[in-house]
Parts: sequence; structure tokens; C-alpha cells
Amino acid sequence: MATERTSPAPPDFETIARNANQLAEVFRQSAAASLKPFEQAGQGAGLPGAKLQGADEIDEMTRTLTRVAETWLKDPEKALQAQTKLGQSFATLWASTMSRMQGAAAAPVVEPEAKDKRFAHADWSANPVFDLIKQSYLILGRWAEEMVETADGIDEHTRHKAEFYLRQLLSAYSPSNFVMTNPELLRQTLEEGGANLMRGMKMLQEDLEAGGGQLRVRQTDLNAFTFGEDVAVTPGEVIFRNDLMELIQYAPTTETVLKRPLLIVPPWINKFYILDLNPKKSLIGWMVSQGITVFVISWVNPDERHRDKDFESYMREGIETAIDMIGVATGESDVAAAGYCVGGTLLAVTLAYQAATGNRRIKSATFLTTQVDFTHAGDLKVFADEGQIKAIEERMAERGYLEGARMANAFNMLRPNDLIWSYVVNNYVRGKAPAAFDLLYWNADATRMPAANHSFYLRNCYLNNTLSKGQMVLGNVRLDLKKVKVPVFNLATREDHIAPALSVFEGSGKFGGKVDYVLAGSGHIAGVVNPPGPKAKYGFRTGGPAKGRFEDWIEKSTEHPGSWWPYWFQWLEEQAPERVPARIPGAGSLPSLGPAPGTYVRMKG
Repeated sequence: MATERTSPAPPDFETIARNANQLAEVFRQSAAASLKPFEQAGQGAGLPGAKLQGADEIDEMTRTLTRVAETWLKDPEKALQAQTKLGQSFATLWASTMSRMQGAAAAPVVEPEAKDKRFAHADWSANPVFDLIKQSYLILGRWAEEMVETADGIDEHTRHKAEFYLRQLLSAYSPSNFVMTNPELLRQTLEEGGANLMRGMKMLQEDLEAGGGQLRVRQTDLNAFTFGEDVAVTPGEVIFRNDLMELIQYAPTTETVLKRPLLIVPPWINKFYILDLNPKKSLIGWMVSQGITVFVISWVNPDERHRDKDFESYMREGIETAIDMIGVATGESDVAAAGYCVGGTLLAVTLAYQAATGNRRIKSATFLTTQVDFTHAGDLKVFADEGQIKAIEERMAERGYLEGARMANAFNMLRPNDLIWSYVVNNYVRGKAPAAFDLLYWNADATRMPAANHSFYLRNCYLNNTLSKGQMVLGNVRLDLKKVKVPVFNLATREDHIAPALSVFEGSGKFGGKVDYVLAGSGHIAGVVNPPGPKAKYGFRTGGPAKGRFEDWIEKSTEHPGSWWPYWFQWLEEQAPERVPARIPGAGSLPSLGPAPGTYVRMKG
């Protein structure tokens, strides 16, 4: 017996009207919260702090895209050709849409990329109206990208900035972000009578209040995790603390350990526990299980007291002091060291300094998605020209540090569809609270940066690339990476937006000793935090010295399934295979100051 198809219930206009009234009130409250920074700026009129967060970026975006537009206006004939091409694309689309509305089949004029999830819902293609909206957006976006790509008379840095800022605009104005132009959102809103918008507006209000009027889009449940229980879980003890760092020694799980201890230098831009999220994904925990005595630096979350802590301070009070304390705790004068991201850059600087001064206590170095040559440093170079760095320095001079939210926003802008707008739509339009996710909890746990340190980093690395040129000076010592002869394990990841694989490859040639370049799958985090086992998601490539063209190295390289971790441990063990009885943190000359993960990691940005 055939079943009758039930038509969807008509919208409940009474409920919609009631929710609309409530929505207006919540909107009024949210607007009031969003005006707080303007009120504060007004009170501080004439002061440097009166400028709102994000204003510098908007100004820079406007200047950059205006400059591109001006190049087209200088050539009216070429501009007319571009306009004609755009018009022809829309004419073809309109003819295709009219054919569909008359019941005829018509191939799409343009289609989204396969990895673009924004238009995955069937109605984007099945409904001619929404298909028209989607294709119009794609046509206009690709035309604008071509305009930037083919603009004459602009330097490559300006072109790179224009491409980056255009990507931000296209992501922001996607029809998938708005109720009336997204069939899925429109359907949900009608079915719920606008209740989804009510929930979303309440979350928007909460996020505005949490950010003091600046919107901090939540990506996860920030109350779902506890240090030592859900994240930063590997047992250990804080055995030393100074003004810049806590030194954590982890408890052994094997009867014997490698005689040579390992020091991990994490980035100070983020917190160290990305390497210790939970027992299944913890690189630190896995290292301990292999019989390594692991020490980790947990950087302080700096404030105005740390404004003058520079790169040399982080080297001396961070890495070199940590090595001193490891010697006190274990009796070992030599260490292996591993650095992640900018922590690796600091480690490379320290290696060059030790090579120049003869104090060579680091006997092998592991770099995880680390740049020492910033020629091909990716989209973050967009923020690193003289004008923008000067603006950042002026902002840091107000308080002595750069706010953590500024760097967090910059990293999110590298993947705006995934890390910004998908959450804006989910939270504030769908009205769904994001799920608890340890990685995104870490991503939201932003840290500040001392003015002196961040200024040195931006100018010497991103702007002038002095380390790779042998021109960096630290402690009155000129640094030359060619003098670094220790064995180097240099890990890159294929889809890295922060330390591109090409950049890490080129950096391998700057060292003076043997470098084992390894290319893992995925990106800056997932490619590193990829534990062994049947669920290891990504493989890795090995191929000998990182010389010649990057593309040639990849073509000749050997692909391996699974995690790179065991391959690395074999490399590390070969450097110094001798073992000793396991060391208990706090049992030696340095008593415990408290359990891991310590106190500095709990300081919020």
C-alpha cells in the first residue's frame, strides 16, 4: 500500500513574531555590549590605546585592495575587457538558469571546489534560485581573484596581501553565511520559528561580553576541560621556575631510559600542551613510553612586567637555563633538543649561538614544522612589512605586550571558512553550541607576547630574514647556521599554512651538518600530532638530503604509511643509545615545585 507524502507544516507566524520581538531585545543588549570598546576609545581620545582591535587590519586591507583597483583604472581598455568577461559569464549563467526553470537540463557554468563544504547541501544545486545565488558568488569571486592575479604594476608582496585580504572578504560575504541566501539555514529558521536565531543571538551576546565588546567566536566548550584531567595529562613535576618559564620533568613509565635527556622547546605563541592533549594523542606521553627522560619548557603568559624580555632573554632564561637545570636534575651535561614552530626557530638560534661560543651542550636537534629561512614563509608574511610591523610595535608599546587574541585571529584568518565562518554560522545562525574539542580548546587558549621579543622576531625573521643570511646578532654575537654541525631531524608537513613545507625544505640547507628532512601528511598540527597505531591518519616521506628542487625531492622520495614518530625515535636512539635506570622527577637535586602541568599554563591571555 502506497504511503502518502506529507507536506511540511506551514510556518508558525505567531511563534516567528514572538521570537522576533525577543530577538530585537537581545540584539539591543548585544549592540550595547559591542559599543563598549567605542566608549572606552572615546574616553581615551588622543591616546594610542583609543584605536580598536582590528582597525589596523581593516585599514591595511582597504589600502591594499584600493591599490590593486587603481592599477586597473589606469588601463581603461584592459578594465573594459575584464568587465566584459564578467558580464558574459553572468549572461551565460542567466541563460542556464532560465533553461532550468523551463524544465530543461543545463550544465553548471561554474562549480565549487570538491573540498568546499559550504555548498554541500542538495538544495544548493536542486533549487534553481539557490543555484543561481551560488554560481553568481563563485563567478564573481573567481573573477575578483583573477583581477588581483593579473594586475599590472604591483609588487609581489602587495599582490600576496591583496590575495589574502580578498580571500577574507569572499569568505565573509559567502551566501552560505546568511539565512535568506542559504537554503539549509532558511529551512531551519522557518521550521523553528526563528528560535535558532534567538539562541544564536544569546551566544553572540555572551561572546561579546567575554571579549569586552570585541567578538571572540567560540570554537568549543571552554568549560569542558580541566588541566591535568582532560588536557596536559602526562604525569610529571615542575622542577624549576623563573620569570619566563617553568621546567617540567615527566615521570618515567619504563625501568630504563636513554642516558641523554630530551628538552622540548614549544612556541611561546601557543601553550605547550598541544603536544600533550590526551593520552591517545600525546607526543610527550609517547616519548616517555619509549624510555626518554622528557623535559618541557612551559613559557609564562607575559604581561607588562615582561615588556623588555627579548629573543636573547628567551634563549638565556629559557633554553640555556633549562639545560643547566637538566644537568642539576640528571647529572648530564649534554641533551637532545626538540623545537616546535617558533620554539624551533629559537632552538636554531641557540644552536648557532652555542656553535659560535663553543658551549655546545645540545648534541642533536629535532625541528617540528620550524622555519629558519623565511623566504617562503606563507600567508603570515602578509602581516610583516615595515608599515604593519611599526603599527604592531606602537600597539605593543601601550601595554608592553601583544594581546593573545591578535595572534589567534591571525592564525584563524589563514583558514577563514573553516576556523571563522563555519563557527559564526553554526553558533549565531543555527543556534548550536560547538562541541567540546580539546584541540580547539588549546587553539582558543591564546597567549600574549612581550613587546621586545615579538618585535625582534617579526623584524629579524619575517621582514629581514637575518638568520638564514648569517646576519642575525644576539648577545653581540653574529650567528651562522653553517657552524651548526649537530645531527638535525627536520619535520615538515605537506599542507602547512604556517611553516610551509617548501620553507622548511629550503631551511634545511642552511645548517652545516647532516639534516634528515621528513615530510609528513596534513598540516601544522595534525601532521605533527599523528600517533602510531591502526588509526594513524597520515603517512610520511623520506628521501635523503634536502637539496635541489623541492618538487624533485618529493618525486624521488619514499612514502611510508603511518606515523613518523617511530622513525624519529630510531633516529634519536641512534645518536646516543646508552640507557640508565629511570629517573624520578623531584627525587634528585631539584625538588618538585608542584605537579605537571604547572602554574604558568593556567594563565589566561
